Amino acid sequence: MENKKTSEFDKVFSAWDILVIAFGAMIGWGWVVSSGDWITKGGVLGAALGFAIGGVMIFFIGLTYAELTAAMPQCGGEHVFSHRAMGPVGSFICTWAIVLGYVSVVCFEACALPTIITYIYPGFLKGYLYSVAGFDIYASWLAVAIIMSLLITYINIRGAKTAAVLQTVLTVIIGGVGILLIVASVVTGDTSNLDGQLFMGGDKLASFKAVIAVAVTTPFFFIGFDVIPQAAEEINVPLKKIGTMMLFSIVMAVTFYALVILAVGYVLNHTEIENAMSGSGLVTADAMAKAFNSSVMSKVLIVGGMCGIVTSWNSFMIGGSRAMYSMAESYMIPKVFAKLHPKYKTPINSLYLIGLLSCLAPLAGRRMLVWISDAGNFGCCLAYCMVSISFLILRKKEPDMPRPYKVGPYKFVGAMAVIMSGFMIVMYMIPNSGAALVWQEWAMAGGWCVLGAIFFVVCKLKYKEDFGSLVEVISDEDAAALQSSDEEINAALDAAIDAAINSVLEREYIGSLL
Repeated sequence: MENKKTSEFDKVFSAWDILVIAFGAMIGWGWVVSSGDWITKGGVLGAALGFAIGGVMIFFIGLTYAELTAAMPQCGGEHVFSHRAMGPVGSFICTWAIVLGYVSVVCFEACALPTIITYIYPGFLKGYLYSVAGFDIYASWLAVAIIMSLLITYINIRGAKTAAVLQTVLTVIIGGVGILLIVASVVTGDTSNLDGQLFMGGDKLASFKAVIAVAVTTPFFFIGFDVIPQAAEEINVPLKKIGTMMLFSIVMAVTFYALVILAVGYVLNHTEIENAMSGSGLVTADAMAKAFNSSVMSKVLIVGGMCGIVTSWNSFMIGGSRAMYSMAESYMIPKVFAKLHPKYKTPINSLYLIGLLSCLAPLAGRRMLVWISDAGNFGCCLAYCMVSISFLILRKKEPDMPRPYKVGPYKFVGAMAVIMSGFMIVMYMIPNSGAALVWQEWAMAGGWCVLGAIFFVVCKLKYKEDFGSLVEVISDEDAAALQSSDEEINAALDAAIDAAINSVLEREYIGSLL
């Protein structure tokens, strides 16, 4: 069942906002904390190549998103695409999976921020409380996490434009710090540092496996471009340009990650990278310190990383709340989550829930949040695969649908997107693949599935035929035309009724005269 309505959201996002939201979501904290892992796993050039391969995988998926978002610019993104192609059940699975991914990142970032502050100020940890899975939790650590969770939630409630301004400022800082590292590495780096760490593995086959091992971990670091479709109703740019900006953000993210990896490997040799990993663990920060011969510059880079934490946090708060709103609009989860703030036009109850979860998450400690984020990554890849399938279905099912951004060889692009996203899902399931989920992460994903099943059954019973209804958003001009048509039909009906009544009265009058 489909209904039509005009959008209740304000159109506040510009083309620049789209770019910084997507790029900022993809460039989080990983480039600071994980570069050493990538290099030791695949080598300097191997890791950069692995990110390029991962970028190609994501780019094919991004192409399907670009076409579908321009064709159906409604809040909810994956929810709308999969509903149109697969119906309510497929849409529920797809959207519930992406919500898991978004919420998991929000919760993870709530723990990441105070952890970074600990690196900058070792004396920051005060008031030991308890330990979870070997991670010590302190009162000061919790306070920073919870206060920042409340602040991010408040900023998002205040309106999408406020969140976009924050995103712009922080993304510019990230870009500036990254460029500083890259330029400094060119000036102070040495090719001798690359000896023995261009590729890992004793032979070509082992090196190839090492590159693939890096490639299969990259989707988690590229998650974020798909936030844009969630807020499509709030974007104030030509529809074709939405897809172009989304794809450009992916290219920017791939380039950024690859250049950072090359910069680190050009500045630090293999031994220095291993020492950094066994020490602070922040290999990129140590590379920055060596490139400038100043420990202060490592702190500068960490500040850039902190900005990355907040940009990812902010972006996924936007995406998660809009995905929940779209499900509630279709009566798939309680309708209360479809409520918009009367002034700021933001999905306030969805934001409250995600904000509450981000406040509670730090209580579980950082180790448990790693499990949740890995499970969320699996959810995102599942949603990517379903969107890619929806892309192919809609090309067959609705070939005449207006597509402002239209992919050329759609069969090839769609097939590659399905294969790539399906490959990522399989890699999470195969033991010893380098990306396989551990049992704790399967438990997290299973628990989320159980919660989704409960919502599905309860809402199906409560809302009956309204369950799974898709609300189609139309433009104000189309709404005016429909209203005009309705008025014309009503006027014609009134005239017909009046004519019928007058005819009956005339007959009765004539009959009385006879």
